[in-house]
Amino acid sequence: MAVVIPCLDEEDSIADVVREVMAEGVGEVIVVDNGSTDRTAERAAAAGARVVAQPVRGYGRACAAGLAAVRPGTEIVCFLDGDGSDVPAFIPQVVRPVADGEADFVMGSRLRGRRERGSMTPQQIVAGRIAGTLLRLTYRVRFTDMSPLRAMRVDRLRALGMTEETYGWNLEMQMRAAGGLRCREIPVDHRCRRGGRSKVSGDLAASLSAAWKIATTFLRLAYRRPADPAGRSAQTIVRR
Repeated sequence: MAVVIPCLDEEDSIADVVREVMAEGVGEVIVVDNGSTDRTAERAAAAGARVVAQPVRGYGRACAAGLAAVRPGTEIVCFLDGDGSDVPAFIPQVVRPVADGEADFVMGSRLRGRRERGSMTPQQIVAGRIAGTLLRLTYRVRFTDMSPLRAMRVDRLRALGMTEETYGWNLEMQMRAAGGLRCREIPVDHRCRRGGRSKVSGDLAASLSAAWKIATTFLRLAYRRPADPAGRSAQTIVRR
């Protein structure tokens, strides 16, 4: 299994995140440096990660670069953020249903887990609930969040045909997986970031840009969703 961590200017937190992830016994940690101007890459490498450069900024581009860098033979890929807000101790719980053949895609829900006060903005919470409602109405699946902590089989993810290059990546993955794969959501804890400044919630313009991109991603994919006369949908199991 490989863990991909997309990063942009996370020198304060990335070394600790890499060490926490490695403590979970993962096969490889891939840190994608998405055009950082600080020592993110240097500190990630010193902590034991393999660093991949994607100088063209964009969350989706960074995730795609990490997926492309996964070594041949790797069966499962897991994603999480490099700011220290995701809790690596939950990686085994997120990965296990995929490894056991019980699910094709598993996402950790921060809204169903325990959150440190201030770890998520009201906008993030509302966005997760709105996305969950839209996905339920459109695909008849249950998601409560767009958490970055998620796992999927490498071959399944590569077959999804992901195209989003910025903030719409996570939602696109959920929507494409909901089109017929076995999906599962489990509660995970969430912490306040361990350093630096959020690229989205800490900037109004970035927040509006992210919201617009997520909204247009949903509309584009929902509009193009092929009709299924049999009424089939993904099997989604929510663990409380």
